[in-house]
Amino acid sequence: TECVSGCVCPEGLFDDGRGGCVEQKDCSCMHNNEWYSSGDKIKVDCNTCTCQKGVWKCTDHVCYGTCMIYGSGHYNTFDGKFYDFDGSCEYVAVQDFCGDKKSSGSFSIITENVPCGTTGVTCSKAIKMFLGVSDDSQYLSLENKEYKEIQRDVGDDVQYWNRTVGLYLVIEASNGVMLIWDKKTTVFIKLSPDYKGKVCGLCGNFDDKANNDFTTRSGLQDNNPLNFGNSWKQSPMCPDVTEEIKPCDLKPHRKSWAEKECSIIQSEVFEICHSKVNPQPFYEACVHDACSCDSGGDCECFCSAVAAYAQECIKAEACVFWRTPDIC
Repeated sequence: TECVSGCVCPEGLFDDGRGGCVEQKDCSCMHNNEWYSSGDKIKVDCNTCTCQKGVWKCTDHVCYGTCMIYGSGHYNTFDGKFYDFDGSCEYVAVQDFCGDKKSSGSFSIITENVPCGTTGVTCSKAIKMFLGVSDDSQYLSLENKEYKEIQRDVGDDVQYWNRTVGLYLVIEASNGVMLIWDKKTTVFIKLSPDYKGKVCGLCGNFDDKANNDFTTRSGLQDNNPLNFGNSWKQSPMCPDVTEEIKPCDLKPHRKSWAEKECSIIQSEVFEICHSKVNPQPFYEACVHDACSCDSGGDCECFCSAVAAYAQECIKAEACVFWRTPDIC
C-alpha cells in the first residue's frame, strides 16, 4: 500500500498512516482525525475501544442516552441533533406516553420556558418531573435553585433519590430516569437503554437516528424546528413561535463583546477537545446567548454556554480546565 510520503511499502508491511511502514500487528487507528498506536484504548460513551491491527475493537455495552437543554433555547437530543427553539410556554421535554402507549407511560419531564432578555429569546425557568403518576397535581418541581416535592403520592412504586454533585442537583429514579440540573438554565436528562425508541418530546425519540428526531406530538415528521417545538407545548393558549429570533441582529452593539467572550471555545484553552467535539455550534449558541441576556445575568448566560461545551468535551474524554478567577 502507498505510504503518506508517496513510497510503497515492501510486501508484508502496511502503511501506518503516518508515513511509515509497519507489520500488521503494529498498524495504527484513526479516531476524530487523530492517530492512535496499536494497543491504545479510547472511551466512546460507555464503551472502551482498543486499537488492534489497524481496527477498533469495542465493547458493546448499551449506554445511557443524554439530552441537554441549556441557555436560551438550545437543545441537543438523545441522538445528537442540535437545534434552537425559543418558545415561551411549558413544553414536553421527554416522556414515554407516546403513540399507542399513551396510557401506559411511567414518566414525563416538562420544561417551562420564559423570556430571559428583551429580544424575545427564552430560557428554561422551571422543570417538572412526573414519575409514574397520572394526576398533574403530583410532581417534583425544580425552580429558583430549589427542589420541591408537590403532593407526592406515598403509594407510588417509582422510587427516587436526590443528591448534590458539585454545581449540580441530581435526581435519580428507579425506572431508569435521571435528571441533572445546574439550578439555573441547564438540564441534562439521562435515560437507560430500556427507553430506546420509546420516548417522545423536544429531546427526540432516542432511537440512534438523528434524522427523525423532529417527530411532532401527532406522530408526523417535520424538518422545521419551530413546527416541531410548537407541537409539544402543554397549553393551546400559548402562542406559536413563528420565526427564529436573532438577538445579535436586534442588539448589534452587544455582538462584538459576545464574539470576544465566546472565542474561548475556539481558543487553545479547548484545543484538546476540538477534534473530538465540533466547537462551532457551541460557539454560535454562546454568541446568541451573550447577545440576548441583556437584562442582567450576562455572565451567567455566557458561563452556561461555555460550560455546555466543556461538558460535551468531558463526555469525549477531553478534560478542559477553563474556569479562572476572572472567567466564571
